[in-house]
Amino acid sequence: MTDDLILAIDNGTQSVRALLFDLQGRLVAKARVPIEPYFSAHPGWAEQYAEYFWDKVGEACQQLWTLAEAPKEAVRGVALTTQRGTVINLDRAGKPLRPAIVWPDQRRAEGIAPVGGLWGLIFRAARLRQTVAYLQAEAEANWIATQQRAIWAQTHKYVLLSGYLTYRLTGRLADSVGCQVGYLPFDYKRQTWSRAWDWKWRALDVRPEHLLELVPPAAQIGVITPEAAEATGIPAGLPLIAAAADKACEVIGSGCLEPHIGCLSYGTTATINTTHRRYIEIIPLIPPYPSAVPGAYSLELQIYRGFWMVSWFKQEFGHREMILAEQNGVEPETLLDELLAQVPPGSQGLVLQPYWSPGVRVPGPEARGAVIGFSDVHTRAHLYRAILEGLAYALREGKERTEKRSGVPITELRVSGGGSQSDAAMQLTADVFGLPAARPHTYETSGLGAAIVAAVGLGLHPDFSTAIQTMTRVERVFTPDPATHATYNALYAEVYKRLYGRLRPLYETLRRLSP
Repeated sequence: MTDDLILAIDNGTQSVRALLFDLQGRLVAKARVPIEPYFSAHPGWAEQYAEYFWDKVGEACQQLWTLAEAPKEAVRGVALTTQRGTVINLDRAGKPLRPAIVWPDQRRAEGIAPVGGLWGLIFRAARLRQTVAYLQAEAEANWIATQQRAIWAQTHKYVLLSGYLTYRLTGRLADSVGCQVGYLPFDYKRQTWSRAWDWKWRALDVRPEHLLELVPPAAQIGVITPEAAEATGIPAGLPLIAAAADKACEVIGSGCLEPHIGCLSYGTTATINTTHRRYIEIIPLIPPYPSAVPGAYSLELQIYRGFWMVSWFKQEFGHREMILAEQNGVEPETLLDELLAQVPPGSQGLVLQPYWSPGVRVPGPEARGAVIGFSDVHTRAHLYRAILEGLAYALREGKERTEKRSGVPITELRVSGGGSQSDAAMQLTADVFGLPAARPHTYETSGLGAAIVAAVGLGLHPDFSTAIQTMTRVERVFTPDPATHATYNALYAEVYKRLYGRLRPLYETLRRLSP
């Protein structure tokens, strides 16, 4: 049993990884192929060819077999996890009709009729009309239906990237329930497609026949076809087990099965997630997403640009570190961490609100980023620290919202994603939250989460509790410093939490004057 391996394919935003895990959660072999996240034919657009993603999956898998010392015969099954919210239009032959619209895309559908009838009255009474209108404008399907009508008319299936790659691997037009995150008529409470009377059918230009068959996580979704085997080197006939979207897999891959454990993801989008068996909306009308555990929910609050802000800082202000990093053969982030050590906790009064991209309701669509408290002592090192502190403040606010709505205190933190590799960022997180912050034993938590789902689905572990206990563990725990936490506590309560309310009228004015 210890020789059994699982292949996890993780198609993220920056790369595709092919990962072999054993049943103790050890990463036996890894191949990583960088990808161009998207191209932009127009400002704000983000698109990529669906075939490009498939080609990179094949490249990563083929590379893996040249690196892995374990025989292919040891692989018992395959699991797939992908970036969320990337959508593809397929014709009746299963061919893409246009480039995929990738999740960072910023185009908006204009002139969409508001939801009317009884639902319209309900939304008006509940003061949710603006929220629903925002969702309608953000929906990629609505933009395609109004701006590229010929393509929409030819669309046989409207699928997420996970569904497309599943189709290429198995030949089956199906997707995992755990991957359904996006502007689709999905009933998040029942974890299936919405019923006929649901308002989402009136808000979105999507029909039932556009949608794929759904399979719960841990169920077999198909087997690897001979054509997929030729492209990837994966043995034909191996079972593909339905996993979940990358964030959902990341949560269980970090060991966060119980609701008192918060999973912080320091990735392109920063998030805080908890796993619950109850359906709970942290923000009204914004549902919890499907967990990688069948029938469970992942309560999530997002900071849309998250650790993208670190990349932004690096490009705009970190030229020195980028040059030195290249000369010394290290990552620029290693040198950027040295900037943190130059600045005391609290950044000498510099406070950042990380709303570089707006939200749906909290923050609202009018939100913008802000930095306050500048004085003549501040340097780029202060700004860098303020970015990390602002992200931690925002995620702490998400923790408090989750606790208030769920009634379950969060007493432990697991931190994954690129930012978790920084000791300085981990210590800052522990100090802002006032809680121990643990780094999982592997950086590849999303792939590990997918492997955990497959291990349960294949019967290699009897249940999720056993699989997570066996396959996840903590590498290092960062404990909060009481004095530093007191500093952050005061800044968070007396400054940060008041910022959005004070600045919101100005944000609304800016939105009107400079949309």
